Amino acid sequence: MTTAEQDTRTARALQGLEDSRSSVRLRAALAVGSIPDARSVEKLVERCAIEPEFSVREMLTWALTRHPASLTVPRLVAELRSERAQARSQALHTLSKIGERQAWPAITRALLSDGDDEVARSAWRAAAVLVPEGEEAELAGALATQLGRGGREMQLSLSRALISLGEAVLPTLHAAMTDLDPRVRHHAVATERLLRDPDAGFESAIEEAKRVAALQDQPGGA
Repeated sequence: MTTAEQDTRTARALQGLEDSRSSVRLRAALAVGSIPDARSVEKLVERCAIEPEFSVREMLTWALTRHPASLTVPRLVAELRSERAQARSQALHTLSKIGERQAWPAITRALLSDGDDEVARSAWRAAAVLVPEGEEAELAGALATQLGRGGREMQLSLSRALISLGEAVLPTLHAAMTDLDPRVRHHAVATERLLRDPDAGFESAIEEAKRVAALQDQPGGA
């Protein structure tokens, strides 16, 4: 393929990202990823911030991973400061897929506690992937501030991020088990159980944590 032909294909694919039909946008994202071009990075990142379809966003992320990290990571890190929640969450998701640890300093406590649930969940996953060796315990402390947050799916996401850090999370979880907030205590107990027994279901782990807490609260309880 000549340079002119590739330029034409890239331009056509980038134009397809604006199509009103999600199927066309999906094919366009696939095409952009199939012919990586530095000029595509900006458009891919911009589209991630506004693309309404999950499958298309996933393809956009894949297309970005096909480009050199030296081009994509700085642009994605800049996107973390966006006022648009989807821009932040998708940038975090893509950074976790790229796995380049130079992005680690950009995973701030503000992102880990972001008011938007999807941003926070993406930040937890990205942090768990990018954390440098030896900093797991510090990250666990930051993540533990979010224990008890949200519904079951939200809490499970946090538990998975904590569990991925291994034994380094245990002191933090043990401290959280004495928190005044019962939701925090239950979540910490359930997370430790899942760490010890990965086959245990999260729902049953939460219910077991509640039963244990109820027994302990009774007169003469442990």
